[in-house]
Amino acid sequence: MIWESKININKVFKLKYGGVNLYFGVGAINKIREILRNLKDRGITRILIVTGRTSYKICGAWDYVKLALEEHNTQYVLYDEVSPNPTVDMVDDAVRIGKEFKAQAVLGIGGGSPIDTAKAVAALLPLDWSARELFMKRKPPQSSLPVISINTTHGTGTEINRYGVETIPEKNYKIGMSLTYPEYTIDDPQLMIKLDRWQTIATAVDALNHVIESATNKDTTPFSIELAKQAVSLIARYLPTAIVDPENIIARYYLLYASMIAGIAIDHVGTHITHSLEHPLSAVKTEIPHGIGLGILLPAILKTIYPAVPDILTEILKPIVPDLDGKPGEAEIAALRVEEWLYGVGLKKKLSDYGFTEAEIPGLVKLVKETPGLPDGLKSAPIDVSEEDVSKIYRESLHPFS
Repeated sequence: MIWESKININKVFKLKYGGVNLYFGVGAINKIREILRNLKDRGITRILIVTGRTSYKICGAWDYVKLALEEHNTQYVLYDEVSPNPTVDMVDDAVRIGKEFKAQAVLGIGGGSPIDTAKAVAALLPLDWSARELFMKRKPPQSSLPVISINTTHGTGTEINRYGVETIPEKNYKIGMSLTYPEYTIDDPQLMIKLDRWQTIATAVDALNHVIESATNKDTTPFSIELAKQAVSLIARYLPTAIVDPENIIARYYLLYASMIAGIAIDHVGTHITHSLEHPLSAVKTEIPHGIGLGILLPAILKTIYPAVPDILTEILKPIVPDLDGKPGEAEIAALRVEEWLYGVGLKKKLSDYGFTEAEIPGLVKLVKETPGLPDGLKSAPIDVSEEDVSKIYRESLHPFS
């Protein structure tokens, strides 16, 4: 019998990590009342809410938040213009609203885009910098306003780590950097049951890539590898269920748990090639969901790095590819089997499906070289990544292997 069946998913537990007080479980959204009360006791009664246009209402989070705000007489102003692959202009707009309102804290409701934006806004509210300056310098701020996050997807892990990603549109630079940890986070799988099939796939594949990259990072640790083994096992077991039965709360619970521990894994040691090569894709074509871009690149990246870390990849990929022996010569087989698994869960896109051609690869390679932070990601890979490696990965990701 699998251990998951012994867990009471309705019992909310608290996890403290990196300064985050995270509430996890079915019903965790009710903790917003306690969080606002704690903030009020500290004199924090003016909150800027950062979110997308509709998802914060569709998922049900707003029903709880609005009541709690009213109960504690907490004043708020709403910035609800965050889109997928958010930009520095959105950050600046939210900062302007927050300064006019004299916000004392920032509440992000949504997936990676709103919560990343909330972190950047909280970091900038005490400063006179623009978001462009912050992300081009990539210098972590010394302090920020308190951040509260209500997470509504099972993918990014941003609710438990310090990172944020924003795009500078005129340069096609999508830049990630260390910003701040949320002070409070709510992870409630009830808020994920309205995710559609494509969002479900994209977010789970995002988490999958987080642990594959952290486990194969040149600075990996036993902790990263154990987190990866657990996360891959849960994603392989529960993603197919969530796709066919989106309201299956057990599947949502364990996909969310996998995403959360994957967020810890990348906070611990970071990502490498896949994220460095994906950021230019969704910066150039903003319609590409981040997790889908990662999934498109993953088979070619596994083919590239497998000979360097066959033992680690054999171990963590067992739930997806059980017949690997950990031999360097299995690189192509591993890539093919993972591509088959991705196709099996519904991710059947390749770069050509988004209009990319071989003629655009040099431009993508240039963005990998020029975008602040992306070359650092390549340095964390288990191999010495050359320009030819980057070109080849993009080229091999244009079309299916099989």
